[in-house]
Amino acid sequence: MSSIIIIGGGIIGLLTAFELHRAGQKVTLIDRQAFGQESSWAGGGIISPLYPWRYPDAITRLARFSQQIYPDTLAPMQQRTGLDPEFEPNGMLILGDYAREQPQQWVTKHAINMRMVDAAQIHELAPELAERHQQGWWMPDIHQLRNPRLVALVKAYLQTTDITLLEHEAVTAINTLQLRVDSISTSKSTYRADQFVIAGGAWSSQLLQSRGADCGIKPIKGQMLLLQGRAGCVKRITLSEDRYIIPRKDGHVLIGSTTEDVGFNKDTSAQVREQLLDYAVRTIPALKSFTLQQHWSGLRPGSANGIPKIGQHPQLENLYINSGHYRNGLVLAPASARLLSEIMLHKALSLDQSDYAPCDGTHMI
Repeated sequence: MSSIIIIGGGIIGLLTAFELHRAGQKVTLIDRQAFGQESSWAGGGIISPLYPWRYPDAITRLARFSQQIYPDTLAPMQQRTGLDPEFEPNGMLILGDYAREQPQQWVTKHAINMRMVDAAQIHELAPELAERHQQGWWMPDIHQLRNPRLVALVKAYLQTTDITLLEHEAVTAINTLQLRVDSISTSKSTYRADQFVIAGGAWSSQLLQSRGADCGIKPIKGQMLLLQGRAGCVKRITLSEDRYIIPRKDGHVLIGSTTEDVGFNKDTSAQVREQLLDYAVRTIPALKSFTLQQHWSGLRPGSANGIPKIGQHPQLENLYINSGHYRNGLVLAPASARLLSEIMLHKALSLDQSDYAPCDGTHMI
């Protein structure tokens, strides 16, 4: 049994702790605040990349693996805690033809259950949509989750195990001895372990820069809205104009989101609020009568091409990274956690780890 410290208690860190503990390891999970309060809380919860054909094949493979194992990952947690993350099969409707992007090639290459639909089929699938929509793509197998409820579920499950959970402890130093991490210092104490994992989301580069390295992860802000209306009024996850609309079981509807490279600034703006509301009402006219309940922003861990860094640090032999998932943290979390666990424990790998390597041979990227 190895002792492992995971730095970062978002959904990536939480599920990495779950996988490593399930494999028999002694795990400590630590975060500078309460678990899951950054992008894990702020996102939409669609269990698919948006416009998925736009991503590299490495993302498609990781996403498909996650989609396959999500139900079995959630089942023991729900059975033990009784909590419901609302893992719902709404399907995803992508409005527009996107002929120049050739989504059919992606469908054929990866054997994806996605088909083109016309105006009549769109109306049948989502009668709430404005009639101007003449063409789209339908993905019937896509699920969603309510982010805060997923975080609450995983945290509650981990609390029933012997995993050590440390909230509100900021890591202040990563202490090395020769080519290994010897310990980490926090605002409260110093902790030693055999292995260490950085799963700090948008803050991962800051943690690694203390060791003279940079994993190429930076914060990308996204602003979102929450509306309250009638349950069942909106039926499908809908994408168009690089925006999305997500219905919840209780009548809430999520509208998102922006993509802003503004550092660690989490301010919201009235201009963005009006843009998102305008988009929502043009897409689904009934949303005009819904009440705006909340407007917030979150910081995604942006990375090159959106491909996460999953694997061993190039210089420090007992330090690992699981970060840089950009807009797809919730989508990719189960597969990323499973893959990193397999790498750390020298098990047979579910995917080719070289697709997600945190370095290009000698340097962090």
